[in-house]
Amino acid sequence: MTTETDAAETPRPTAAQRKWLTRGLTQPGGKLPLFDETGRRVSRRMVEACVAHGWAEPWFANPLMPAWQVCRLTQAGRALNAAPRQPDPAENPAEPQLLL
Repeated sequence: MTTETDAAETPRPTAAQRKWLTRGLTQPGGKLPLFDETGRRVSRRMVEACVAHGWAEPWFANPLMPAWQVCRLTQAGRALNAAPRQPDPAENPAEPQLLL
């Protein structure tokens, strides 16, 4: 049974994390990309945060670039994309309402 405090303590991915994790859904084995759509390397901090939350896991060592961690989606990472997304107030602050 989930309570309101459990839901508040459950970490939710940021928009960038969710976008990165979503890209693994279409890849063989759930492989997560090392680069974004524009060719920039994915932030190491973002990768580490997703691994720490259990949404991604290290998969294998990259022989060409050992410092780059190759990861894949976990079941928890897949579940994030299957569950309906709850709006995050920090991502889309409410517009001020004018009182007339």
